[in-house]
Order: sequence, then structure tokens, then C-alpha cells
Amino acid sequence: MAERTSKPARPRSSTRQARVPAGAPEVTSASVLPEPAVEAIQDVVATDVLDIAYTDLGPEDGPVVVLAHGWPDAARGWAPVAHRLAATGRRVLVPDNRGAGGTRFRSPWTPRDGSGVALAVDLLQFTAGLGIDRFSVVGHDWGARAAYTVAVLAPDRVDAIAALGLGYQPNGVFTVPRDFAQTRRFWYQFLLCSEPGIAAVNADPVGFAREQWNTWSPSGWFTEDEFAATAPAFANPDWVAVTLSAYRSRYLPDEPLDERYDDHRAVVAATDRVVVPTLQIQGGADGVDPAELSEGLAGHFHVHRREVLDGVGHFPHREASTRVAELVLEHLQSVPAAAL
Repeated sequence: MAERTSKPARPRSSTRQARVPAGAPEVTSASVLPEPAVEAIQDVVATDVLDIAYTDLGPEDGPVVVLAHGWPDAARGWAPVAHRLAATGRRVLVPDNRGAGGTRFRSPWTPRDGSGVALAVDLLQFTAGLGIDRFSVVGHDWGARAAYTVAVLAPDRVDAIAALGLGYQPNGVFTVPRDFAQTRRFWYQFLLCSEPGIAAVNADPVGFAREQWNTWSPSGWFTEDEFAATAPAFANPDWVAVTLSAYRSRYLPDEPLDERYDDHRAVVAATDRVVVPTLQIQGGADGVDPAELSEGLAGHFHVHRREVLDGVGHFPHREASTRVAELVLEHLQSVPAAAL
């Protein structure tokens, strides 16, 4: 069962309060949202398997929005969107994914499962540990997969979701690329299915992440300083292991996953429709998950809006943060007040 670390009432001031409970894992610099425009604190929540590091912004009694980051990225990538949402009176929670930033596994024996189901259960336990019954999720890449899955597993707890850079996979089925162009885009996944590839990534995880940043969006979208500030997230001791699990399990049927999530996987496998109101944002110049991959899925949603941003790559929240924040706010405001 998830439990929150001992924490007094949130301090009220105009400056960031950075605080980690005694004995909790260090919250790395990649976890910290830069230049806060509103109050923000750092803290840790204990779940069944993780100590989840997170940033908490905005009024404690506001409607809750969880921002789930993708791969290879960190919580800090959400900074502009997070502060915009918090400034509208929402409580914004930005956790570090399993295997990233300051989040740590509580036991060395826990399988480093990187599946979307595991990530979704992390979010459900994370919010439960904070005493939050209802919330919305905005996710990018892995976070998008977690958002779809949370909506499938716990539709009674989720008001709305927004998914960036990734389409929905009905029944949780990953389709192996059938054309060579997409196979080339997924080269990094195939690399992880070989022993020499695993050795190469273990030797230079930051370089591996950097290559994705270099190729997934139009050139010039990030600065050297921003990549350097994000890279500590990839130094997490389980970053490679969780990455391997996430991608190898797509192609290798014998790749082990955590059995504690088998019942959740069964629910996902039996579901091909999302009943939670959904916004899907796709970059029109995405170099790894092209916009056409998320076309034609409206029939799998109760309420669905899809926006393609011209000239934007795989990281819309970083490349077009103002537009993404506007779209997310419009979507959240469209949810009936009774659901909040």
C-alpha cells in the first residue's frame, strides 16, 4: 500500500521550498523545475515498490493534474506547462518516473518492469499516497502510455487525460513496424534486444539519450545547457534496466515482467476503448512516432480531440510549451464541473 512520507502542512511563501525527508533518496537536479513562477516544493511518496520523488506546485486544494514525463526525459521538461497550469489555481504534481531522476526502487529484488502498466500503477499509488481520489493526467511518451493506461484501469478516479507524442494502443497491443521507414526510426529498440547493444547503452546511457534528442525533433530545438540539466535523470541506477524492460518486452516474449501487475495487464488486454475525455497532441515533425501513427483512433474514445502541431517534433511540451499549455487548459476546462 502506498504511504506518504511524514510531512507537515505545506509552507506558504513566494519562494521554492526544497525539502526531502530524512532517509529518502536524493532528489536530483533533473527533478527540480527551473525558475518557478509559483510556489513549488520537492518531496517523496512511498508506494509498494518505489520512493517516488516529485515536485508539487500550486494551491493544495486545487483540482489535481499529474504531469508524467517521457523517455528519455525528466520532470524538469514540464516546467513551462507546470507553472502555467499552477497559475490557474490547479495543484500540479510532477513525479520522476521509475528509473529516472530521484525516484528509487525500495528493494533490489523488485523486477525493473518498464511497461506502461507498471508506470500507470505507479501513478495510481502515487496519488493514493497523497490522499488524492480524483485527478487528471497529462503525459508525454512513456507518460502518455501511462495516461492511457490509468484511464483504462481507474476511469472512476480520472477526470481527463492528455497524451503527447504517442497514440493509443487498443488492448495494449504493440504492433511491430511493417515498413522499413518505421523500423529505422525504432533502431534504438532493436539495439536493446542484443547483448552488444545492451553493453553499449550501459557504457554511455547519456550518449544514448542524446542521440534520441538529436533525431526525434527538428534540429535546434534544445540548448546544450538544457540537455546538461536534464542528463542527471539518466544517471539513476535503474535507468538502463527499466529502459531495457520497456523495449525488450515488446519483441521478446520471454522478457520477464513483474507478476504483481498481471491482473492489471489482463484489464488492459480486455479493453479497447477509453471512456475518460482525451486530448492527443502530436508533433507534425515527430522523428520517431510520426503523426500518421496516431490517426484513425477516434472510435476508441468516448470523447477525443486530436491536435497536430506543425513543425514540432517528439517533445511538444518543450518545443511548443505555450501552445501545449493552452490546449491542455482548454481540455481540462471542457470537463464537466461535476467531475472535478
